[in-house]
Formats: sequence, structure tokens, C-alpha cells
Amino acid sequence: MDNPALPVIRLKSDRAPGHPWVWSAQVHKPDARLPPGTLVDIADSRGNIVGRGFWNGHARIALRVLGNGYDAIDDAWVAARIRKAVALRRELLSLDDASDAWRVVHSEGDGLSGLVVDRYANSLVVEYFAAGMWRFREAIHATLIECFPGCSLYWFAEQHVQKQESFDCRSGEAPEPVEVHEHGLRFRSAPGLGHKTGFFADQRDNRATFARLARGKRVLDLCCNAGGFAVHAMAGGALDAVGVDADAAILDIARGNAELNNVQATFEQGDVFEWLRAAIAEGRTWDAVVLDPPKLTRDRNQVVPALKKYFAMNRTALDVIAPGGILLTCSCTGLVSEGDFLEMLRRVALNAGRSIQVLEISGAGADHPVAATVPEGRYLKAVFCRVD
Repeated sequence: MDNPALPVIRLKSDRAPGHPWVWSAQVHKPDARLPPGTLVDIADSRGNIVGRGFWNGHARIALRVLGNGYDAIDDAWVAARIRKAVALRRELLSLDDASDAWRVVHSEGDGLSGLVVDRYANSLVVEYFAAGMWRFREAIHATLIECFPGCSLYWFAEQHVQKQESFDCRSGEAPEPVEVHEHGLRFRSAPGLGHKTGFFADQRDNRATFARLARGKRVLDLCCNAGGFAVHAMAGGALDAVGVDADAAILDIARGNAELNNVQATFEQGDVFEWLRAAIAEGRTWDAVVLDPPKLTRDRNQVVPALKKYFAMNRTALDVIAPGGILLTCSCTGLVSEGDFLEMLRRVALNAGRSIQVLEISGAGADHPVAATVPEGRYLKAVFCRVD
């Protein structure tokens, strides 16, 4: 059954949107004020209905396209999309065999713009990015409980999102920390605490690949967070591992993760640049180095400064990599393209006078699918290199 008598938002173009995000400058503002998150039909400049989605006149993304104009966007539609996302991960990808920590819904990648859901064992964390998706919260939560019986739910939206999208998202207390499992290893996770969750499921496959390459090597894990790469490497046969991060609290989790898995790893607090300069001064080197910094910017105007910082970090890291060593360098800054990231590495090699062979270019796991029309959804770049 179709949605009855929806308001119509008219595009300035005579073409259907080629992307689920339509910016405010690309539409004619409606005469009547529509509440943020209103479900609307989308018409081209000639009046033809070309889509259906959420309208928000207060946000930079004025329209989030969900359907083609024939879909009834209702509770049943949202529930069906969530079930389809869960089935992809369980039936096609068999993620339950590898881990009990994975992304359940990946926004545009699963056709649910403005919604991200992560699983940490029996806890589900729901993050909202759009007022329209927040309006469907009851159906979303009910479907998640149906798909994960007995799970606990925690939902939130970052303050800048609530302000920009004009909705008020409140949940209860964050769930208690839980233990999650990945490729036979155990990790502590604190769902709902932002970057301090203690676990980034998007690096699951890259941790396993790095552990294989680091067998028999001395490992340095920079911006180590909860020590996932170091722990995987030691469990996979690395000789020793040192992890470095500026956050003392997350390093306590990293030490606990090493203990959980009965491996020896050293974790040190410090600014990565200062720590590396001290290591260089002492003549220390490692055979396998991971550099996985946090997101550097959300602002398109700050992409060039972000690339300069990536250059500085990678250039400094090269000075502690032994000849023939492995470098895994990562960027989770979605606005930095893979091409620009690789160009940065090229300049690093030239500046250092060293050879960098790119062995593999990876990204987030398959539980983070990318819609063909939304290439920026491939936010994570993970480049495995050999350095001579």
C-alpha cells in the first residue's frame, strides 16, 4: 500500500538523483514549512515523481532518498530492510562464524540512510544520523529485538547531528562492558562510549591479514586503541609487540585484552609524534608497523591539512621500519579518497628515499557494504606495504 498524499519537493534538475543525498542548493524550498524528517515525494524540474525520502529544510542534506517513488516507506518497509541487512551478514557472509561483533546496518550501504547499527555480543548500539530515521525508531528497535532475541539496545545521536537535523534523541545508560570474540580471540568492549568502545569491528579482516604478515616479526602498533592489531599479531606468532596511544584509559583495556588472550604485549601512553621521535633518537626499529590514527576531519575544507598530517605521521613512522619491513597504514577519514591517500604515500617514499611496495589495498569488512552510488561510503583505507 502506497503512502497517502505525501508533500512534494521539487528538484532544480530534470534528472533523478544519482545519489541518496540531495543538498539544499539542489532543491526548490516548499512553500509550507515541513517538520524535519517529513516523508516526501521527490519530483524533477518537470514535475515527474522520481523518488521518495526524508526532507529536512534545516540540514545541509535536504533530502535523503530511500525509494523510487513507488515504494511505501513505512514501518514494514523499514523492518524488511533491516531483516535483509541481517540476512546478508548471517547467511551470505557467515559472520557469526568469525565474530559476535559486526555492523548490522551500514546506512546507505543497506539502503537505510541515516541509520547505523553495531553488534557487540548481545548488545546492539543504534546510531541515528537523520531526523526521518529517528521517526521510525519504534519499528527499528522492534525489528532488531526480533532479529536478536534477548539483546539489549542502546541508541544515540551525536550532539552536532541532533542540532543539525533538529531532533532530540535520548537513550538510557550505556550498557555494561561485554566480551566479544573475533577469529578465536577475546576482546573487551564498552558499547555506546564512542571511540572508547574498545573494539572497531571494521578492521576485523585487516587484523587477521596483518597477523599473518607479522609472524616471527617485532611489531609496533601506533594509535593502537585497544590493542587489536598487537594482540592478533602476538597470537599469530609475532616475536614481540609494542602499542602506543595517547589515551591512558583505552590502554588499560588493551592490557586487559592481552591478558584475556594470554599474550605478552607492552602498551605505552604518549603522543605518536613525540614517541616516534624518541624511538628514532634511540635508533629503535621494528619489522612490522601499524599506523591507524582516528578520523582527522569531517570538514571538506580541511582535507588538505588532514593529508599533510597523514604525510607527517607516515614519514616519521618510516624511520622506525627496518629494511624489508611491513607497514600497514590506515585512514578512516571518509573525505580523504583512496587516490589521495596513495599519492600521499608516494610522496612519503620520495621524501624518505625509500621504496614502498603496495601489497594490498583493503578497507572495512564486508559487513560495511558500500552502495555503488555512494563511493564515499568506503571510508576506511588500509594499505599493506613492504618498505625497503
